[in-house]
Amino acid sequence: MRRLVAGVDCSTQSTKVLVCDADTGEVVREGRAPHPDTTEVDPAVWWEAFGIATAGGLLDGVAAIGVGGQQHGMVCLDAEGMVIRPALLWNDTRSAGAAADLVAEFGGPDEWAKATGSVPVASFTVTKLRWLATAEPEHAARVSAVLLPHDWLTHLLRVDGAAPTTDRGDASGTGYWSPATGQYRTDLLRLALGREVELPRVAGPAEVVGQTAAGALLSAGTGDNMAAGLGLGLRPGDVVVSLGTSGTVFGVSATPTADPTGTIAGFADATGHFLPLVCTLNAARVLTAVADLLGVDLARLEQLALSAEPGAGGLTLLPYLDGERTPNLPDARGLISGLTRANANPANLARAAVEGMLCGMADGLDAIRSAGVPVQRVLLIGGATASAAVREVAPAVLGAPVSVPSPGEYVALGAARQAAWALSGAAEPPDWPVAAIEAAAEPTEAVRRTYADVRDRARALLN
Repeated sequence: MRRLVAGVDCSTQSTKVLVCDADTGEVVREGRAPHPDTTEVDPAVWWEAFGIATAGGLLDGVAAIGVGGQQHGMVCLDAEGMVIRPALLWNDTRSAGAAADLVAEFGGPDEWAKATGSVPVASFTVTKLRWLATAEPEHAARVSAVLLPHDWLTHLLRVDGAAPTTDRGDASGTGYWSPATGQYRTDLLRLALGREVELPRVAGPAEVVGQTAAGALLSAGTGDNMAAGLGLGLRPGDVVVSLGTSGTVFGVSATPTADPTGTIAGFADATGHFLPLVCTLNAARVLTAVADLLGVDLARLEQLALSAEPGAGGLTLLPYLDGERTPNLPDARGLISGLTRANANPANLARAAVEGMLCGMADGLDAIRSAGVPVQRVLLIGGATASAAVREVAPAVLGAPVSVPSPGEYVALGAARQAAWALSGAAEPPDWPVAAIEAAAEPTEAVRRTYADVRDRARALLN
């Protein structure tokens, strides 16, 4: 009889649960439940969504469970272990001013990069704690412990009463844990909140941290990007370009990174390696926005983009539609450059949207390379990869052959793979195959050059 494991993806938008064969990774059952579309939420919503997603016996026969969760979210508990206020999520930007203050108070970006591998921005937990201390001092005074979303859900699943745990991957996104030393920086916690509070113990990558009421073992869990890396079976030399609501570029490195420019977040991964990551705010939604502008659906946008020549007739789209995180330009806006009567048509605008989105990702890939991270294989994932135009244009703009894995819930799959690893007690995670389509094309260097010129001119205006 085969062994079953479950992986949970507690994301911004929903809870997704996959039940998989522990030896092969085959998905045998799945469930999901939505979350409210907001930037702060009562963590009870996640627990309720987990119950809905696993209703009807979804977890029957499951021997181990792993939880992957959205990074950076701030869950504050009082001395009785009760949630004090709604959790601030990674996409809540009210702590942008707090981030700038913390960077300055600790001696600037270089000092932060040395201390934690990253320069904090509004998404990081440490900046949300400073915001709490300043904006809601009555709540800050009650804080006894701070957890991340995956820590909180894992803790609720446990029945042994032990103290909360986290893992090195998710801890590396707090802004008060060092991937290089593997230790909390409680001095940075004090700088943000004004005092020390309880933090979850950092469990090992394959550690069993408890069990559920039904007797299933619980693995350490991890952050969403780290779980996706596990689900894809990433190894040193692999780099992922993920085109979801936001865009991310991340790769596995054998050594930690520390980028004082703040372009690269120097995270840890879920296996004992490191996961330097570049995050942008604008990815798949760029295509949706342009499709709406043209009054077409995404299928038609894809057809239009493929009908245009590379370079979109000289039309360039700078895709900072929601401001931008990388580069850190929260007040930036999108820009169409090079518009003429000759190129002003739907096909060129559709092509410019695809190329502009991918050029932003290519900038991230360049940053990863410049940090000394080897790039031997590029994996293209995320909702936007459903577009044939994206798949065709990507290798040309990224300047590298790409592998497009079969569509899947890779965060939940990675959490399940971690659960199977913990269940096995082996030195390495199980080898779960991932099917992929290979794509290659001649680099379109002129597209990158034109985009870089538009980008740099826009930055100069904003600065």
